[in-house]
Amino acid sequence: MTFSADIALAGPQLTLAIAALVLLVFGAFAPRATTVMTLGSVAALAIAAYYAAFGTQGRGFAGGLVADDASAFSQVAIFIASAIAIPLGQKWFAQRNIRNFEFPVLILLAALGMAMMVSAGDLISLYIGVELQSLALYVLAAMHRDDAKASEAGLKYFVLGALSSGLLLYGASLIYGFAGSTKFDDIAVAVQAGAGTGVLFGLVFLICGLAFKVSAAPFHMWTPDVYEGAPTPVVAFFAGAPKLAAMVLFARALSEGFSGASAQWGQVLVIIALLSIGVGAFAGLAQNNLKRLWAYSSIANVGYAVLGLASGTAEGVQAMLVFMVLYMVDVTGFFACLAALSRAGKPMETIQDMAGLMKERPGIALAMTAFSLSALGLPPFSGFWAKFYVFKAAINSGLGVAAVIGLVGSVVAAYYYLRLIKVMWFDGGVGGTDTPPVEAKTIAIAAALFSFPLVLGALVFIDPLAKAAAAAFGLA
Repeated sequence: MTFSADIALAGPQLTLAIAALVLLVFGAFAPRATTVMTLGSVAALAIAAYYAAFGTQGRGFAGGLVADDASAFSQVAIFIASAIAIPLGQKWFAQRNIRNFEFPVLILLAALGMAMMVSAGDLISLYIGVELQSLALYVLAAMHRDDAKASEAGLKYFVLGALSSGLLLYGASLIYGFAGSTKFDDIAVAVQAGAGTGVLFGLVFLICGLAFKVSAAPFHMWTPDVYEGAPTPVVAFFAGAPKLAAMVLFARALSEGFSGASAQWGQVLVIIALLSIGVGAFAGLAQNNLKRLWAYSSIANVGYAVLGLASGTAEGVQAMLVFMVLYMVDVTGFFACLAALSRAGKPMETIQDMAGLMKERPGIALAMTAFSLSALGLPPFSGFWAKFYVFKAAINSGLGVAAVIGLVGSVVAAYYYLRLIKVMWFDGGVGGTDTPPVEAKTIAIAAALFSFPLVLGALVFIDPLAKAAAAAFGLA
């Protein structure tokens, strides 16, 4: 392809890169113009989403960048989630007299990294995308500079993220050394008859590095501390979109580069999935802080997504995509609820803080109830349909036992979801909650309405789009 054709394929990424640079310079000269920064960044994400949905498709930059149905589906979802995170975070920081013009710029840079991740066609672009996203998220986690917990969260995330990057690079170097190329297409030819010992070792390290990015067990150790310490709107952002990007990258790397070794990496993914479900279900039982509780919930939910991917089929990838999109809406809405709740200026983050919430803030309490029932997997909420897709794909690919274990994990996790609902609806509260910000309350209620009943109509569109996206990976 010509250079101009390559540039056309990179429309979403170039839009975000140019917007981030322009807004960064503008913010340096007008740091208090937060409204302009917010509108400019949201507009950039909208333009990038348009390019992703309606732009040209193909492979550019010598195969390093892929624009197909999978990247378009993922990028549109990622850009929407990023656009929602910006006003949510700006209002939260403004309430605390924190004027960070860098916040929307960092969201744009993280979205740029995620766009690179879902479009990666070789190991080099894979690493560039992962690191660009990660570096922005490290800073976002420590955005509340005067909060010791936020600083600690950013430092822990950075240190453990550096470890995962080392695993990723070491695995990539082994794969390059034994397969002779960094391109997924060339690697697929090298492992067509199965991965040799050297490539297999590299693949294991690569999987470990990517498993850290999605906080899958046993690489989940950073998640509870970072979720608890980071600003709530930031957690709402990186609990959803970055995990979708990492799961799509997971699917692309394994299906396009290592399809000949699916029997080998499938076993590893099943183990990771079941460990994640078990850790998330049982460790969550002991949590009192809601941000830590939802961190373990996210670990379990990532396990379900990995289980869909472990099937090694197009149906499994489709199930993973549907699951991650529906989960992203739920987790964003739940943390929007937490961002909306405070008492005398102090965030309400423990289960006891939610006592009697139904009597005082019924709208937010109903939204949190919907998200809890959805995470539990109760029909007809979106979480039920998400798990239905995953379990169906797992059973059809011969992973019935793993699906049953996953179902047992859902039953165990039901305790802490139902406990939260019981406290909100039936315990006596102390009252005195502050008036919730309009932005956070609107996002929370809109996400809850999507969880049910809007999801029933949305699946009519999401299902065929996810099916087309999964077909782009070339799996049977």
